[in-house]
Amino acid sequence: MDKNKKMEKTSSQDSPRIISVSRRTDIPAFYGDWFMKRLRKGFAGYVNPFSGSRHFVSLSRENVVCLVFWSKNFGPFMANLKEIRSRGYNCYFHFTVNGLPEIFESNVVETSRAIETLKEISRIYSPGHINWRYDPVLITEVTDADFHLKNYQSLSSRLEGYIERCYFSFPTFYGKVKRNIAILKREKGVEISDPPIDFKIDLANQLAEIAHEHGISMNSCCGDYLIGGMIKKARCIDGDVISSLFFDGKYSYKLKPSRAECGCAESTDIGAYDTCPGGCIYCYANVNKQKARSSREKHDPRSAFLGYPYGKATQWIEEAK
Repeated sequence: MDKNKKMEKTSSQDSPRIISVSRRTDIPAFYGDWFMKRLRKGFAGYVNPFSGSRHFVSLSRENVVCLVFWSKNFGPFMANLKEIRSRGYNCYFHFTVNGLPEIFESNVVETSRAIETLKEISRIYSPGHINWRYDPVLITEVTDADFHLKNYQSLSSRLEGYIERCYFSFPTFYGKVKRNIAILKREKGVEISDPPIDFKIDLANQLAEIAHEHGISMNSCCGDYLIGGMIKKARCIDGDVISSLFFDGKYSYKLKPSRAECGCAESTDIGAYDTCPGGCIYCYANVNKQKARSSREKHDPRSAFLGYPYGKATQWIEEAK
């Protein structure tokens, strides 16, 4: 009876779908070996972080509409992209380049290296295949409005011609984020603030003007109060972009927002929370740095489920059969 209950919690998904790789962790930077093993096996498992239900999703080429990759460091993944391309998968990319001080992003690749990798991806694919994420816009004593205007001008000038879209947001202060911010203030004496809406609108419009000067569109992620003028609504899993890039505008999709004011198309995310050792203080995907580092240290690339032991994943596969 217990086994049957477990079986009820496991489902298989093999219809064509967009695969998100991944909002929940940085797979290209830290788990590229795992992803490639899953791609070669033709499926991956994931656990719904809210319900705890277990799922298997096909990664066979005929069942993948598009692979949407998210990372702050695609450098370790570049060789894998060659194989992915040779297998005929459609891909597009979210590449976060913030240029923030190390105190906020302790284990992130140096900005110049990230920019060079972004340019390489742009040359291999196209500028239309990449969403540059300047995200989040942190307001602190060391990263005030003046910092962001200068920083964004520098990054935009270096990325001009290699990207078409910039996605941005201000931090969302979830409970876990507040706890990590409190630790930063206690240990480093730096506080991340939540400025008034008028401040955010004014800064966002100034950033949009800079973006426009460099041929880049500015897109607000889950912040509709910022939309207007040169600022559009961001759709991170953008069905229209995917349709235009790969299906001559003829791809039909359903919207499935992940939170308030999200404009994303339906997708399946194969990542896991509390597994990214990037050390970003504002991250909503980790409870804390220690848990994420521990998950990385225990990682077994043989497991079908990222963030779960190989033995347990194998048991779940057998139960599903």
